[in-house]
Amino acid sequence: MEYISTRGSAPTLDFRAATLAGLASDGGLYVPAKWPQMSADEIRALAGLDYAETAVRIMRPFVEGVLTEDELRELCRAAYGRFSHDAVTPLVQLDHRHWLLELFHGPTLAFKDVALQLLGQLFEKFLAGGDTNITIVGATSGDTGSAAIEAVAGREHIQIFMLHPEGRVSDVQRRQMTTVLAPNVHNIAIDGSFDDAQAMVKRLFGDEEARSQVTLSAVNSINWARLMAQVVYYFYAAVRLGGPDRAVAFSVPTGNFGDVFAGYVAAQMGLPIAKLVVATNVNDILHRALTRGDYSAGTVTATATPSMDIQVSSNFERLLFDLAGRDGAAITGMMGEFDRNRAMSIPADMLAGAKGLFSSASIDGDTMALALRWAQEKGGQIIDPHSAVGLAAARALEIDADIPVVTLATAHPAKFREAVERATGVRPPLPARLGNLFDREERYERLPGDYEAVKAFVLAEAARG
Repeated sequence: MEYISTRGSAPTLDFRAATLAGLASDGGLYVPAKWPQMSADEIRALAGLDYAETAVRIMRPFVEGVLTEDELRELCRAAYGRFSHDAVTPLVQLDHRHWLLELFHGPTLAFKDVALQLLGQLFEKFLAGGDTNITIVGATSGDTGSAAIEAVAGREHIQIFMLHPEGRVSDVQRRQMTTVLAPNVHNIAIDGSFDDAQAMVKRLFGDEEARSQVTLSAVNSINWARLMAQVVYYFYAAVRLGGPDRAVAFSVPTGNFGDVFAGYVAAQMGLPIAKLVVATNVNDILHRALTRGDYSAGTVTATATPSMDIQVSSNFERLLFDLAGRDGAAITGMMGEFDRNRAMSIPADMLAGAKGLFSSASIDGDTMALALRWAQEKGGQIIDPHSAVGLAAARALEIDADIPVVTLATAHPAKFREAVERATGVRPPLPARLGNLFDREERYERLPGDYEAVKAFVLAEAARG
């Protein structure tokens, strides 16, 4: 399998090189040169397989030429053996048509673990026995940071720098990052929003001076390998609800468009998906883009769903690339316009290409709280606010009554205890596996929202490490 950039001018890479590179050298994102296909019979054959074996069947075409099937299987067994539920991503029924896909049974209680536990294994395998050292730089709105740190803490040949917006992540999210004291882990709290942090990371990847001093890599969903791993649970859930002989709809709480793009990939591979619901909070750039072609970044509004407080959705570029007929030059022009103006209009023909599969909804705080209470009172489940955004959008979806609707439950409710308690009166306890999280020492650097200051810190610490 070969990987190409959405902007068309970066070198074509194999899976190993694309994984280690993260962002393409032309500023684009890597995608497979073609979408692999699975027949209905191949999808039916997934029934009864455990999660790790399902992952092998789904991901093997993406790693072809780099990993053997047995090597991939070994990595998947190692990655998913640490989850607290044997199903890894279990389905929970709420009523006659609504289901939750619980993605929070990994070590940091968030859906990011499903991909990042595997990505950590891939990094270790690809770097073992060599003299290449990589410097991972990422931005997090809450969950990516802890999951990435958990995946690579203490691993040889890797330094990780994770930026988060100070005061805009929950206390549990922050402590899951800042209490990891491994010498290769560096947390940075910046004065600004997640979008500011993400812009600094992307700028660093395009900075020739920085790239001449360190080998940069990414764990954000700009890294293709992370999205690849997320494709698996769409197949895993759909098969358990009757796929491929029955279409399934998915509602996905999202800010950066990575998780829902994984659903798009599943659909391109042949999984019958009736609808992908893009569920946003009031930071609704994706809802505006998909409903009226308005891809313009406003001011980030802080909400009770901080992981979705995003106004620039990096992975949306991957969808635009496909909608533009994989025309890298066209995407370069569109994204250049967005970088200059913080706004662009999506052409009507491209927008029409998205509307068959995608719908969207913007969910405000009151509607989110109502969904939290509905899940508690009618479905017997305490869920987190992000999952409640997805559930609210799922319940508003107009779709045939015989199609099951799966909401992706992206985080354990204990990560957002205050918001859950305000809505439900229940303060969810931290699972025992987090232990004494609030008694541990924290370590992180506070930096201004200034690119040069962040760059200087990263290069200095990487050289020291």
